[in-house]
Amino acid sequence: MNTYTIPVGPLHVALEEPMYFKVELNGETVSSVEITAGHLHRGVEYLAVKRTLFQDITLLERLCSLCSNSHPEVYCMSLEQIAGVTLPARAEYLRVIVDEIKRVASHLFNLAIMVHLIGFDSLFMHVMETREIMQDVKETLFGNRMDPAANCIGGVRYDLDADRIAFLTAQLDRMDAALGEIVDLYGNNHSVRLRTRGVGVLSKADAIDLGVVGPVARASGVDYDVRIKAPYAAYDKLDVTVQTEADGDVWSRAMVRLKEVGTAIGLIRQAVKALPDTPIAFFPHERPSIPAGEAIAKCEAPRGELIYYVRTDGSNKPERVKWRVPSLLNFEALKVMLLGAKVADIALIVNSIDPCIGCTER
Repeated sequence: MNTYTIPVGPLHVALEEPMYFKVELNGETVSSVEITAGHLHRGVEYLAVKRTLFQDITLLERLCSLCSNSHPEVYCMSLEQIAGVTLPARAEYLRVIVDEIKRVASHLFNLAIMVHLIGFDSLFMHVMETREIMQDVKETLFGNRMDPAANCIGGVRYDLDADRIAFLTAQLDRMDAALGEIVDLYGNNHSVRLRTRGVGVLSKADAIDLGVVGPVARASGVDYDVRIKAPYAAYDKLDVTVQTEADGDVWSRAMVRLKEVGTAIGLIRQAVKALPDTPIAFFPHERPSIPAGEAIAKCEAPRGELIYYVRTDGSNKPERVKWRVPSLLNFEALKVMLLGAKVADIALIVNSIDPCIGCTER
């Protein structure tokens, strides 16, 4: 059997992000993988300490389009700890709503790319068309289809009146109607199962050893979700269901994301019904003064646990801003998932961890 090496990326027709893999093959089977990072380094951590605390909210929202709400949210949570600020109750629920809207859009995008890589383009278009419902929600509620600009230090910058709540509820009803068919296709379609069952397997033991997070971990049977283990915003007041699968393959990761879309829709409905009548921000008409201090905060971003460390010195600029994104941990799992896989499955397995290079190579 012939042994040879092929490069995959950083620009590749089957990769949605600039990643580089040096893959060694025995025939059509992967025998080893070397991952090389750094192709999208932008120096954003350095840029963050050159801007003010308030300019950084806008900067950090542009780290990643699909989890653009999570970065400024956790950054604001860190500063709120330093300043000793408690969010108004309405702001807590509004943060949940925008979080879960972004989760739905992010998961559906990844799921659509998966079936596109399989060659099931009619299902790809069906999923993307369903995702457009949530894109319209974002445009209507926030004025932007990708970056909602919803967070500020001490609360949020948007609110929901009766008309917007009625619109949001109607769109969620449309999502529910479309989601049932999509879940059935991913769960039972022969073509989808043939290409994804038993492919890219990550055992529970390996998932724990590698410290993977988010849907990747939960698809391997690891019951860990920041919304439950370290609740923030209003998650401790809501009924959050953690979705897990046992097999740890590409199909399991897809099904976890699909189930989490349903859970997210349910959380949005819960939060809308429970919205209390309080202000939406602790500092409604001023920019707060942040004292010297340091803090760590985390949230359950669409891809998993996102952690921020922020240190301030009493000036209007942070002394240090550092984040650890879920993809940093999940990348290492690819070396296990790809081992023994076929060449045709490489892109499919890589997509199954939902990689985000922009916020990883900061």
